Amino acid sequence: MKDVISLYYHYCKTSIKAWFQYRVDAFLRIFAVMARESTAVIVMYITFLNFDNIGGWTIYELLFLYSFMFLTYGIFIIFFTGLRDFQYLVIQGDLDKLLIRPRGVLFQVLASNSDWFAALGHGTLGVMIFIYSSSKINIQWNPANILLACSCVCSGVLIQGALFLIFASLSFFIVKTDNLRNVLYWNIKSFMGYPISIYPLLIQYFVVYIIPLAFVNYFPTQLIMGCFKAGNIFPEIYIPLSTVVGIFMFGVSYLFWRFSLRFYASTGS
Repeated sequence: MKDVISLYYHYCKTSIKAWFQYRVDAFLRIFAVMARESTAVIVMYITFLNFDNIGGWTIYELLFLYSFMFLTYGIFIIFFTGLRDFQYLVIQGDLDKLLIRPRGVLFQVLASNSDWFAALGHGTLGVMIFIYSSSKINIQWNPANILLACSCVCSGVLIQGALFLIFASLSFFIVKTDNLRNVLYWNIKSFMGYPISIYPLLIQYFVVYIIPLAFVNYFPTQLIMGCFKAGNIFPEIYIPLSTVVGIFMFGVSYLFWRFSLRFYASTGS
């Protein structure tokens, strides 16, 4: 275990040096990510200034909901950038090099790269919105609530990691998975800045049972705020289940990865 931690540390150190080789450009790109992502938040904020609530959620509760998507993605992309870009390892045949090394393939994929621009851009924005919105809705930050929030963020990271691990595993069968990922993750993620109760039933069931992004922010935020929002068609027991869903999903996706790896055939040149 000590060797694994040491190796992971050296991977991260190398990755940081590579990403921040040109510091001015790096910080400009981080700022660009923050500006791009904050546009949707600003539009939402301006749009709903004249409304008391949407679907029973106040503007500050919506910002709190939004902050979880930024926070969890900011942490997620530090550890799982390799899965996001995994199809290129298969297409270019670079996965062959990982297979002949003495470390596990998944460990090498996860440790070899981190998108620090996306991580700092999303993460910083998420922290800012989280602090601002939580102060407006008067959440009592006692040790229990702090632990609960950390648990919810970790489970959100695991759920997204599990989804990307499934997409990466599918690369062994269909090679290019970016279009599939765009439809089933990026497009669906755009719905999650708002409470799912305002959407048609089909979308609500989809983000709970198929691509369970509702467990990344919709249910955890209600848990931390200590309320069960009106219009929620799902049982109240779903609210504290994010951690269970995250662990279960990642376990299943890992088993699918182990199964799929057997079917790898180099496509590189």
